[in-house]
Amino acid sequence: MTAPRRAPGGPARRAALRGGAALAATGLLASCGYGSRAADRAGGDPAALTAGTGPRLSAGTVRVGHFANLTHGTALVGLRRGLFQKELGGTRLRTQVFGAGPTAVEALSTGALDLAWIGPSPAVNSWVRSGGTSLRIVAGAASGGVRFVVNPARIRTAADLRGARIASPQLGNTQDVALLTYLAEQGYEVDPATGAGEVSVVRTDSKVLPGAYRSGSVDGAWVPEPAAAQMVSLGAKVLLDERSRWPGGAFVITHLVVAQPFLAAHPDVVEAMLRGSVAANAAIAAAPEQARADAAAGAERLTGGRLEPAVLDRAWRGIDFLDDPLAATLRTQAGHAVAAGLLKEADLSGVYDLRPLNRVLAAAGRPPVPDAGLGVVP
Repeated sequence: MTAPRRAPGGPARRAALRGGAALAATGLLASCGYGSRAADRAGGDPAALTAGTGPRLSAGTVRVGHFANLTHGTALVGLRRGLFQKELGGTRLRTQVFGAGPTAVEALSTGALDLAWIGPSPAVNSWVRSGGTSLRIVAGAASGGVRFVVNPARIRTAADLRGARIASPQLGNTQDVALLTYLAEQGYEVDPATGAGEVSVVRTDSKVLPGAYRSGSVDGAWVPEPAAAQMVSLGAKVLLDERSRWPGGAFVITHLVVAQPFLAAHPDVVEAMLRGSVAANAAIAAAPEQARADAAAGAERLTGGRLEPAVLDRAWRGIDFLDDPLAATLRTQAGHAVAAGLLKEADLSGVYDLRPLNRVLAAAGRPPVPDAGLGVVP
């Protein structure tokens, strides 16, 4: 992957931007609510609060967050098919839907959530802000599924971005960091806190981005699926597929995290959720077309909007679902957040605890996944 190029402006200017970004990011994340849409849900029935069959585990209820994005297909498919409830037995599953990772992380940090599927940047930010006490990454979920799409009448190459309004889902989320990194590489100066600069970075919830593009409010976006494919259906063109920026085209876009207090108190519940996660990814691999339909149905139920078949197909093709959290790519993404001025340099050792996942994989006769030297020390 190309190393980020420093934005112009000199060391003093960059230092000032970094300082302002850290303060602004901290203030914004601390003030965030708990998601764009929240409801108690168990499985495919939005009204169901009852548990599955069997004895209760050590917790009466487990509270789990995820997005309605297709990059959260592990959660969408697993919930729709009841794979998590099956493993949880008599423990109730309560789900909450979020629009971007920082809000889910805030819910984790305040004790309002136990586990969540989120992207790498919010997980790293939470780890750093808490001094390594907030969460652990316990499994992978997805790679890819992110594209930089633009209005072809306005932008044909990176050289045309000056003066453009480009969206990302939220300040400090994974796509926001990737966009800021790319713009710096192209030589554009942008204040990471406000998004103002030679290119305007507009933080906009993914679910409203297609409408914003249609109205002309934004000229493009660095977004996960299905928002990217929806914008393409409206005439946008793919300027860049983020997979092209990574060796082998693989990088973590979604992984499963757990609040450390919950992991310590309820390891049996966490391991049950991991069995469900592994089963969901196996189901996706075994029958991808049916899984695609299930994920779309889950997303449509949560958002109230239907994905057209061509949009769904285009979006689903760009995502790989896997149990491996691709830990080495997390280290690289953390470096990008530092270079963008949204994160202080930090030691990520211990951010992973893949021991429960590897026990689940071993029971299925599968090899362990690595933590790239960032795992918890027994």
